[in-house]
Amino acid sequence: MTDDSDLSRTDGADRPAPAAVCDGGDLDCGSGLLLIIRNAMQPIAAGAVLEVRSREGSVREDLPAWCRLVGHRMLGVTDHPNRYAHYAIRKKGADKELSTDFEKARDYEWRVRAKWTGGMQATAFVRNHSLDVGQPASFDTADPQPSAIEYLISALAADLAVGFQWRASRSGIEVFNLEVALGAKADNILVFLGVEDEGHPGLASIHGKVFIDSDGDDEEVEELWHQTLLRSPVAQTLVKGAPLRIEMRTS
Repeated sequence: MTDDSDLSRTDGADRPAPAAVCDGGDLDCGSGLLLIIRNAMQPIAAGAVLEVRSREGSVREDLPAWCRLVGHRMLGVTDHPNRYAHYAIRKKGADKELSTDFEKARDYEWRVRAKWTGGMQATAFVRNHSLDVGQPASFDTADPQPSAIEYLISALAADLAVGFQWRASRSGIEVFNLEVALGAKADNILVFLGVEDEGHPGLASIHGKVFIDSDGDDEEVEELWHQTLLRSPVAQTLVKGAPLRIEMRTS
């Protein structure tokens, strides 16, 4: 079994040819890379080599630690000038826990707790983060905190930007600049204010543009953007809708 010092090697010519290649792009080990690796490893034989390609620096430390934990053998890493590192991993015996891990990922529940902090403000707590949120919708140009609707469309824009970059990195496409600009209109925000009853206060439309500067050709970039929209958790939640069930308790 290798130790971390082996990962300073840059010449992989003496290693066996990989049976499969797994491209993780910019994902780190805590953001789904390990599930992708295990999925790529499942069809290859025990003792065969999987080549994992990554542009994320933290993988250099985290991936060998994971290999030691689960019993795979890290053979070494080859650094490439395109910012990719190629990790060679020899597979252990059959991995019978992958389906369980997939099931855990499918059933994972994201949790948030919001506490009213006075006036038209609240603080949302997510894992080890806290977010200050202003009123549900604001028409002012300057507020102490973003409104809830602005957080919603910001989440969509960020999801699309990061999702596209990750897919581009897995396809070997270098992104030099990427910006997603979105706008949104409510069906009738006056319903929220209690001034009118017709219509609903939710968003009626979201529109925008994405500006991409990359070394990919137009057809590749267009397909990546299509896949980004199709596989975006936030975009697909907005498109398809999610059932809303919130119980009320009083103290």
